[in-house]
Amino acid sequence: METPFVEQQEADAALIDEVRTGLQQVPKRLSSRFFYDAEGSRIFAEIMHTPDYYLTRSEYEILDTQKADLLQLFAPDKRPFELVELGAGDGLKTKILLGFLADQQADFTYAPVDISGDALDKLVDDVQKQWPDLLLNARHDDYFNALEQLSEESDARRIVLFLGSNIGNFAPDEAIDFYRQLYDRLQPGDLVLTGFDLQKHPAIIHAAYNDRMGLTRAFNLNLLRRINTELDADFNLAAFDHYETYNPESGEARSYLVSQKAQMVRINALDMAVPFEYGEIIHTEISRKFTRTQIEELARQTGFSVTGWFTDCKGYFADVMFER
Repeated sequence: METPFVEQQEADAALIDEVRTGLQQVPKRLSSRFFYDAEGSRIFAEIMHTPDYYLTRSEYEILDTQKADLLQLFAPDKRPFELVELGAGDGLKTKILLGFLADQQADFTYAPVDISGDALDKLVDDVQKQWPDLLLNARHDDYFNALEQLSEESDARRIVLFLGSNIGNFAPDEAIDFYRQLYDRLQPGDLVLTGFDLQKHPAIIHAAYNDRMGLTRAFNLNLLRRINTELDADFNLAAFDHYETYNPESGEARSYLVSQKAQMVRINALDMAVPFEYGEIIHTEISRKFTRTQIEELARQTGFSVTGWFTDCKGYFADVMFER
């Protein structure tokens, strides 16, 4: 549920394509990457502070309490390195590391990468105000283009951050492809630090995506509001509900929007009429939860080795270091 922001101009074309194709599939589906317009981002900021949503707090704890151990892996010989963050967003958790690295006078450059120019500009401005002497090399680009460019400009060791639980939104084959592409763009000795939400009691996971305050419901329904606003549609939000399920056998949390009656929705910008049966779903998100064995197998399948394993005090979440 921690997906990077999407820049408006790019979002328009992507949203059009997603709605046109996704609402004609069986079952209907819309990607979670489109949750994050301004209102969606506001709701998600509230979700992060709810008692049941443990993910952000757990990773924040890891980075705060184990930052010295992370630095030891980043630069055991105190050589220069480049800290590359994929999907940097607002850099909330990364700033823990930036402050510590600056205090330790580590020799590094911070290279946040994001496809949202607005989000990147805000992050760069904020980082420059807090740490005016920190070397910045921001990239408004997709992940792999940015990594290729960075590798051409410098031979410094790269530490790639892919924080949050973003990898959980990937299907298994997509995750393998993602890390293989990372592997191809890194040099021997480069590192990738990824946030993985771990499998745990199913009730804990279910509650995180089905909060008692109804914020997750509002977060999902906001996707329909966004389509109404940007594509001149007439979704009646009161005619849809949110349903969340977690399967402890597969480790998959899935989110759906459910039509509460038979209805027809017009999407005027696409000249589409979309019929819904009573009880018909729109699949909006999959969030996979991992075991240690699965994470180690992912590293093995993609050429990496696991060289660091960091968890919060409850063992809910792990930041895992892969080495090229």
